[in-house]
Amino acid sequence: MSIAERINITVKRLPELKQIEVLDFVEYLQSRTEKEEYKEWNDLSLSSAMRGMEDEHSPYSTNDLKECF
Repeated sequence: MSIAERINITVKRLPELKQIEVLDFVEYLQSRTEKEEYKEWNDLSLSSAMRGMEDEHSPYSTNDLKECF
């Protein structure tokens, strides 16, 4: 028996209010997983975009970062 089938059988035995709690928790886990996957993809994408730029010469210095009024 698969995990999904075991969960389904167990949840069916619970009162409806507890089933709603289980559903809320499952949706929370799904949301958290999607956010983690998005963050991992975003980090990978940024690191891929910046790859090889570490050794590039910049025409700017630290003084260019300061605001002058």
